Amino acid sequence: MLANIPPTQTVIEIKQPGGPEVLVPGTRPVPEPKDGEVLIRIASAGINRADCLQRMGRYPMPPGASDIPGLECAGTIVKLGPGATGFALGDQVCALLVADGYGEYCAAPAVQCLPVPKNVSLVDAGGLMETYCTVWTNVFDRIHLKSGEVFLQQGGSSGIGITAIQLAKAFGAKVLATAGSEEKCRACRDYGADVAINYKTEDFVKIGKEFTGGRGVDAIFDMVGGDYIPREIDLLAREGRLCFVALMAGTRVEADFGAIQRKHLTITGSTLRSRSIAQKAEIVAALKAKVWPLWAQGKLRTCTYKTFPLAEASKAHALMESSQHIGKILLVN
Repeated sequence: MLANIPPTQTVIEIKQPGGPEVLVPGTRPVPEPKDGEVLIRIASAGINRADCLQRMGRYPMPPGASDIPGLECAGTIVKLGPGATGFALGDQVCALLVADGYGEYCAAPAVQCLPVPKNVSLVDAGGLMETYCTVWTNVFDRIHLKSGEVFLQQGGSSGIGITAIQLAKAFGAKVLATAGSEEKCRACRDYGADVAINYKTEDFVKIGKEFTGGRGVDAIFDMVGGDYIPREIDLLAREGRLCFVALMAGTRVEADFGAIQRKHLTITGSTLRSRSIAQKAEIVAALKAKVWPLWAQGKLRTCTYKTFPLAEASKAHALMESSQHIGKILLVN
């Protein structure tokens, strides 16, 4: 028997734009699942950089979306909305969200949910969907990483970085990754990187060219931007591809477009939250078919660094912004 669903829940609200301290517990109604949605009793929710940007007022919500942060969660289905298929009451799922992960309950489209993978705990599953969807749609859909290619992941010790390293290796690529300390470089190698580059003491362009015998790398996945961009253009091989999901070091930079033309490069970027339910459903379906079986094969590992109670979301954000973590930070109920 599932527990009764209460009328209200504790959520984390953004009192005003600002630092981690503006995250405060509040009380909101438990949502009613709409057509095609399921109601999830949340066990855990992943912290993402986008949440920090939202808290600072730099990443506005899509029109009509809830103002409660949280782009992913895992938990138990406690109610099915009209027309929701593929799951039953009591199923344990992880979900890609547009908002509402920082709470005790959330409603999510059933097509944006997947079963908790084999050998993954319900808590650890709360940090999967945003990272796996982001990596799949960018590294494999947009820049078409293929077996045998050389792939560079910037920020390799982040949740997205560790996910990209593991998936690139699982699909047959050679992987280089950058990180900001020897401890983080060790973590990158532990999760499968062939070479880990300490960007504070080493030049990723030099090492990338040495690794490829001067040819350059085939694909780069970047969250840094700024002055990395001209260096990445230099490092890419002919027909190379570069994709951004963040530009933490800046959005404006001088670059040699002649090199882009001469080397037939592709430079692209994307966001995930603004996409339609149908687009997200396609990404989730691809994960189910092509990635989720890898868990049972032992080819993937979770990367939870630390968990915090929901009420301590401000501490979780402070840790995220310190960049001392390796992997995922989670809120738990």
